[in-house]
Amino acid sequence: MFEILKALPADPILGLSAAFKADTNAKKIDLGVGVYKDEQGNTPVLKAVKQAELAYFNSESSKVYIGPPGAAGANTLLQNLIFGASHPAVTSTRVRTIQTPGGCGSLRVAAEFIKKANPPATIWVSDPTWANHIPLLGNAGLTIKTYPYYDATTRAVNFNAMMETLGTVGKGDLVLLHGCCHNPCGADLNREQWQAITELALKNGFTPFIDMAYQGFGEGLDEDAYGVRLMAEKVPELIVSSSCSKNFGLYRERAGGLSIVYQSAADADKGQSNLLSVVRGIYSMPPNHGSAIVETILASTELTNMWHDELAEMRNRIKALRALLNQKLIEKGAQQDFGFIEHQSGMFSFLGINKDQVQQLVQNYSIYLVDSSRINIAGISQANVDYLAESIVAVLKK
Repeated sequence: MFEILKALPADPILGLSAAFKADTNAKKIDLGVGVYKDEQGNTPVLKAVKQAELAYFNSESSKVYIGPPGAAGANTLLQNLIFGASHPAVTSTRVRTIQTPGGCGSLRVAAEFIKKANPPATIWVSDPTWANHIPLLGNAGLTIKTYPYYDATTRAVNFNAMMETLGTVGKGDLVLLHGCCHNPCGADLNREQWQAITELALKNGFTPFIDMAYQGFGEGLDEDAYGVRLMAEKVPELIVSSSCSKNFGLYRERAGGLSIVYQSAADADKGQSNLLSVVRGIYSMPPNHGSAIVETILASTELTNMWHDELAEMRNRIKALRALLNQKLIEKGAQQDFGFIEHQSGMFSFLGINKDQVQQLVQNYSIYLVDSSRINIAGISQANVDYLAESIVAVLKK
């Protein structure tokens, strides 16, 4: 039966990574893969993670399954990180959180759960959105539609067009929102915009679905959770997918969570039984190691403080690189205004150049980025920023 299958094209970002590794140019720069990098181009293990791993290694006494929902302590601490321990949705026991294999696992479990609860549901995603949102949600059999989000002319959120489209979304459908640090464009909703979308959700009855993959990478842990916490307080139902890949640097450990806010504690109990049935039918039990590290850190004041410091260092470095890139582009003679890069959040931004110009950067200068011109800001360093800016300006002048 397998002979009927046709070869599929490689994932564009994974293909870029392979090309980058094979490139012998000493000046090559990888701006494609979406992981945090330090000044030396490495993605290090955080010190807090190293200490937590050692502590957990010394205390672990069994490798027995932890059950479909994951470890209760880890789930509670992650839930408190997202919503706040004193949030009314939490204190009224309307929230249930489970452990998932990373943010991807969380999104897919959420899609299967939605399909179980409301098979005809449509999920509305931003244009643009993270490319993997479409297969993770759509392969569960749900209908995917888009709403306008990023204006390539103004380099900002096209909020009027966004609200006009969301005004047509009604009860039974879901709207996927990026909690912070929008991937791929870096343009985030402000607080007034979050409030307006919350009011619209209440008016029209659609269910917000927030992907929180970068909490702490924008303005801070609490600041980045503003939209989640506002909606959890105001709307009757809410879905939140979270990831520990970026803010804890636990990429390969696949540590994530799925939190669902229900209308009542009774609904939460019923929903949880159905959610765990979905989990049982997909991967049965979640991996433990990554979430155990998160639990060890968040359960320790000392390790939590250490993690906060390391997270702030990553966040501040990205902000500084945004300002530095804009400054260097000006110095190198760029006629185009790149000031928008400084005002965006998280690891990603669109350069705003066309596909041919992107290919020139790749082929002529060994600067690797995807055709959309999305760049990973964390791939920039003090050592390569001058070459990067010179190359971008050279391409723009051709």
